[in-house]
Amino acid sequence: MNKKQTCTFEWLPDRSSRIPIYRQIILFISAQIQSGAWEVGSQLPSQRDLAAKMGVNRSTITTVMDELTADGIIESNFKGGTRIISNTWALLLSENSIWNRYVNLGSFKSNHAMIQAINRLEFTPGILRLGTGELDPALFPGELWKKAVKSLENIQSLNYLEASGLYQLRCAIVQHVKKFGILATPDQVLITSGSLQALQLISVCILSAASVVYTEAPTYLKSLQIFQSAGISLESIPMDEEGILHHRIPGKDSRTRILYTIPTNHNPTGITMSQRRRQALFEYCAGNRIPIIEDGAYEELYFDNQSPRPIKQMDQNGNVIYLGTVSKTLSPGLRIGWVIASEPIINRLGDVKMQMDYGASSASQWIMTEFLNTGMYEQHLDQIRAAMKNRCDHAVRMLRQYLGDQVSFRTPTGGFYIWLRFNKKIPMQKLFEEAVKVGVLLNPGDIYDYAPTNALRISYSYLSCEEFEEAVKRLAGIIKR
Repeated sequence: MNKKQTCTFEWLPDRSSRIPIYRQIILFISAQIQSGAWEVGSQLPSQRDLAAKMGVNRSTITTVMDELTADGIIESNFKGGTRIISNTWALLLSENSIWNRYVNLGSFKSNHAMIQAINRLEFTPGILRLGTGELDPALFPGELWKKAVKSLENIQSLNYLEASGLYQLRCAIVQHVKKFGILATPDQVLITSGSLQALQLISVCILSAASVVYTEAPTYLKSLQIFQSAGISLESIPMDEEGILHHRIPGKDSRTRILYTIPTNHNPTGITMSQRRRQALFEYCAGNRIPIIEDGAYEELYFDNQSPRPIKQMDQNGNVIYLGTVSKTLSPGLRIGWVIASEPIINRLGDVKMQMDYGASSASQWIMTEFLNTGMYEQHLDQIRAAMKNRCDHAVRMLRQYLGDQVSFRTPTGGFYIWLRFNKKIPMQKLFEEAVKVGVLLNPGDIYDYAPTNALRISYSYLSCEEFEEAVKRLAGIIKR
């Protein structure tokens, strides 16, 4: 729902009910928000219009608005009217709970209502997750895992580790990233609980609330609230088939600013930035003193020839922070990621990380060290690349077979995703709801962009080929209806 769109409804309170009318109205509005029918950011009608449509006195609506405001569900101002600012947390509590006043007071913003719905529905038995950015559980390397876990028999303890993580793992990562041109020392590596924690650390450690983060449009970061919760602004930079249009990044700005980019197998579009564009982007940002966060989550998931070298490979002055993870290549549940940056940055992030969680899982770090040092990780990567290539080829055939000229998309050269655009306007909220009814879970493109996209992020990584075809068939049926 567009933030400026006014909530609409056809409902009247039940005057024969024992529930007071003002309480019925509160329950109705809460149910609309909780169900996702009225999204966070949307505008409520004026109090005069609400009173007229519901056939009640203006004073009744004033009482309703006062209580919803006190509970942190709506916010009013003289210029912008009344808008919804809370998602479901306050609404799920008992109306008499003393926590009602507190649940939305924290600085961390709630997820978009659509993201919350996706997160809940992903665990519905039997649902076909057509947008999920994870590997199919069937691709988990069970036998290799048993070998790696066996190495824990020789571990003397699983005590806390130093702030930057297990030294042996950092050494193994240094050797691993050298294969694609990144030169670092163990002191320039921080082990995190996945790349997501790395982004959170950056948002609270090295950026202020007055900062701006430039991102591709669309971008994975837009689906999160990590930077926004810290008061940091996100500003979109358009892309073409070669990647982000670097010359559209403002050359001068008095604010503290940084660029976040996923140059390889981009999430959600699947685009891989050309080597020419990487070089131009790096030089432009260096010339304008704009540091870069390079997210390499999909770095190693190329299909045929190896993808262009990371931007970090060009960095001689510590201008690029590089993020790596095994959540997309091995297992998200392992919760192992890493940051490669200059030592002062690593020390700063590591200090705050120790305040958050005293370090990533010691067991996970030892197991990942074994995977890297024995060559099992490279062996597994070869298998995953082949599997993803087969699934991608199959996905492209199915989309063309069942959706044909109704959609447009590029065939990716790696990663998990196809950015599927509909050639005619599709009501995305309705499509999402109808797909859930037939057992298909979608990731609408709007959650990744700054404006309506008329697109879906399609993933071929999670479903088997048979499941993927069935999901696309059901989706095609909805589109026809």
